[in-house]
Amino acid sequence: MRCKCRGEKIGDKMKIALVIGSTISTIKDEVIRGRKLLIVRNTDTTGNPTGEPYIAVDTVSAGTGDLVMVTDGSSARYTNQTANAPVDAVIVGVIDSLEMSGEVTYRKQ
Repeated sequence: MRCKCRGEKIGDKMKIALVIGSTISTIKDEVIRGRKLLIVRNTDTTGNPTGEPYIAVDTVSAGTGDLVMVTDGSSARYTNQTANAPVDAVIVGVIDSLEMSGEVTYRKQ
């Protein structure tokens, strides 16, 4: 199910992703100047990568190897640090553990 807010399409859901690297961009939009840009890949609930790499703005000081929560689409522009910024993906949390049906499927080392 998709939500609509003021005619804007909101992302379907938060995603689980693995931080696999970082990127440096010396020329970028003024609004995201000074923001850390990390390379992430979506994962399954055990932390195994399932998707293609993409860039997300880091708002929580994540680092390479961290499993993170990512929101994308217009929802990525609703954080304090990305409001009205030209971003499509933002890291909003670092995951300590995941539990599915009473079983821990991931625990941060």
